[in-house]
Formats: sequence, C-alpha cells, structure tokens
Amino acid sequence: MQMGEPRPRTERSKELAGIIGRFVREDGTHEMEIPGLSLIRTSQISERVHSVYEPSLCIVAQGSKVVMLGEESYRYDPSSYLTASVHLPITGQVLEASPEAPYLSLQLRFNMGQVLEVLRSSGETKRRKPSPGRGLVVSRMNDALLDAVLRLVRLLDTPQDIPVLAESIIREVIYRVVQDEQNAAIKQFALIGSHAQRISKVVERLNREFTQPLRVEELAEEVRMSASSLYQYFKEVTGMSPIQYQKQLRLQEARRLLITEGMEAAEAAFQVGYESPSHFSREYARKFGLPPGRDIRQLRKALGGWNPT
Repeated sequence: MQMGEPRPRTERSKELAGIIGRFVREDGTHEMEIPGLSLIRTSQISERVHSVYEPSLCIVAQGSKVVMLGEESYRYDPSSYLTASVHLPITGQVLEASPEAPYLSLQLRFNMGQVLEVLRSSGETKRRKPSPGRGLVVSRMNDALLDAVLRLVRLLDTPQDIPVLAESIIREVIYRVVQDEQNAAIKQFALIGSHAQRISKVVERLNREFTQPLRVEELAEEVRMSASSLYQYFKEVTGMSPIQYQKQLRLQEARRLLITEGMEAAEAAFQVGYESPSHFSREYARKFGLPPGRDIRQLRKALGGWNPT
C-alpha cells in the first residue's frame, strides 16, 4: 500500500472489532463514557431477543445479526449498517458468534434534534416528499462513515479527549448517515411539520402510554392528520398498525415483568393494560410461541447462555 492510500475496509473493520473486544470482555451491552454509545459482545448464537430500538446507528464489527420488524427481516454484518429513526419494537438474533470469534457491535443513540441541527448546518431542511418511508433501514457501509465511527471509538483510549472531541465527531457520524441516499427517510423524521415527524410524535406517545386504551382519532387530532392518513403513514414507518405496535410493546413489557419481577401472568397482564388474562395469554402465545408460564420456565432454564441485550 502506498503512502496516503486508504486502508482496505476489512482492516478498518478489524480495528473496530479490536477496540470493542478490548473494552468489553464479557457478553452483554456495555454503556461507554461517550454519550449514547454502547458496545455489545455475544459469544454464541443467541435466542431471539425482543426489545425496542431507540433512534440509533448500529454497526457490526464482527459476526452478523438479523432484526425482525413486523413481518420483515433485516440482516446486517460488517459490510452494512442499520439505522432506526424512531422507537421500534423488534426481534433480534445474533447469527454468527463463537467464543473464538464473538459477535462484536456498537450502537450509537441519537435524537432528531441532533439530526435537525446537522441538516440545518448543511442547508438540507426542505421536505422533499410526503411519504415518510420505513423507520428501519439497512445500508451498505461506506468508507467515510466507517472512518468517522473509528475516530469516535478511538476516543475510548483517551477519555480526557471525550468532553472536547466526542460531540463534533458524533455530528460527523450523523452527517455521514444522512448523506447516504438509502437514509433519505431519516431526514424527514427530523423536519418539523413533515408526515414522518408527526408519526414520530405518535410513536413517542404510544411508547409513553402503551398501557392506556388506544384511540386513533384522538392521536390523529393531536398531530393534525386524518385517522386514515395516520393509519397509512404509521404502517409505512413501523411496518404495523398502531394497535399492532401497541400490542408488541405490551407483550414485550409483560415478558420482562414475568422474567425479572417474578409476576404472575394475570398480574403482568393487568399491569400492561390487558383487561382479560385469557386474552393476554392467547396473544402472548401467538407472539412468543408458548403460553406465559411455560415460556418463562423455558427462559429461566436457558438463562445461563441467554443474552438479553
């Protein structure tokens, strides 16, 4: 390689994996000193894990993962990256991992205020299309983004530099993401008054109030949309209807309560907003494959090797 010639992308991915591996020696999700940055390590192929993705950038340095949103699957590995523009209930599974070559990845959480600031700085604040697009996208990795992410994680070796340099590098990372044509939709979620930004407000409210009865007409009025438009655009963003979205949040929270709080199924059902324990059990079994009691017993048996992150 000649002087000044960029290193092959595989070498930079190996460097990223090396940094993650040095800072996370144990399996799990680990919060770093850099605001919004988490590093993830998994030493074996995981069970399907149900969680809610925040607006974030997810990059795999080693291994691969699949994320399911509704009926859609999104697979990514070191040659690609994933962006979530809104809170989305997903099912994730690590597909490639072993003790010798663990799955290593990072997640950088951001908010639409940060995206809007970048768009204003670059003069891109026009709403170009009424359609918001899907809130989850897998894109091909590019050199500019990978270089910016590498400079960000290298700050972990010089923590005294983080307060001074991290914010500007995060801005560059966000800039590289929104410049990618495949991420055109993410701009719409930051622009005040766009359909995407209105849907993001509905998503935020559902995440806060998922235990409450769902009234689509009330939500539509709040964001100044018709009920039919809200339904249409919400499904375009999340891959599911508002009621399906709420159901995912309720069931995931109920499962968490069952496994971590030791609640009985009926108690967990009422806690997340169900009025009928039998209705809850039927929907739980459709979602997770087993009724609550059997599912939790099976999960507890597998806890030694189960990575819930």
